[in-house]
Amino acid sequence: MIHFVVHDEDDSVGVVVVEGVKSGQSLEGWVMDQDKTISVKAQQDIPIGHKLAIRDLASGATVIKYGVDIGRTVAPIKVGEHAHVHNIKTKRW
Repeated sequence: MIHFVVHDEDDSVGVVVVEGVKSGQSLEGWVMDQDKTISVKAQQDIPIGHKLAIRDLASGATVIKYGVDIGRTVAPIKVGEHAHVHNIKTKRW
C-alpha cells in the first residue's frame, strides 16, 4: 500500500495520501519520476494531504516538494516527521 507520494528522489518531503497515519507506523512511498518505492517510519501523526520529511533537514534548509523549492525550515525536521506550517515558512517574506 502506498501511504505517501514523492515527485523526484531529490525531493525532501512527500505528501501523505491516506487517512490516519500514526506515529511509529511504517510507511511506503512511491517516487513517481524514478518509479520506485521508499520506506519511512512516521515519527508523528500526519494528516492526509500534509507533508512527511523523507530526509533530515537542518534549520534554514530549503524544502523541495514535487521538484520545486517551497520554502525553508524554521526548525530541524527529522525523517518521518510532520513537515508543515509549524516548521516550514515561505522565502517570499
